[in-house]
Amino acid sequence: MHVARPRTSRGFTLVELLIVVVILGILAAIAIPQFANSTRDAQVTSLQTNLNVLRSSVENYKFQHASRYPGYPAGGGSPDPAVFVAQLTQASKSDGSTAALGTTGFDFGPYLKEALPVNPVNGLSTVKLLDDSTAFPTAADGATGWIFKPLTGKLRANSIGTTASGTAYFDF
Repeated sequence: MHVARPRTSRGFTLVELLIVVVILGILAAIAIPQFANSTRDAQVTSLQTNLNVLRSSVENYKFQHASRYPGYPAGGGSPDPAVFVAQLTQASKSDGSTAALGTTGFDFGPYLKEALPVNPVNGLSTVKLLDDSTAFPTAADGATGWIFKPLTGKLRANSIGTTASGTAYFDF
């Protein structure tokens, strides 16, 4: 004679699965904001680093070019963003004229390897140069990555927004 044994269920009940889903949802609700803050903190750190690199490059240029900041064309004229980028990324003479790296007589630079660093907040690497008579803005407009006034050497991130502590990116 064959004795019937009770069947043991090997799966999970619907209630047990729902409890697990609820617990995972709670954990996700706690963890996701932490990841968002980490991303924002990394963005702020990257912005500060890129600003320091750009400011150091500008100061090194000034040191080697008779205390004149980059952006002014050789021979005079108004500040020009293309001239600013060329003076930081190519070889230059003391008068600010530029040429390809290795060109005879162009003994200074480059101060940046390839191009201007990207502003990680707005994703732009362009620069707005202010004329000598233009006042420095009091707030960012976000249209370019950076704002620079060659007359004074003042350089800011052209980023709208603030850090988690309330400091405007523009004020770095």
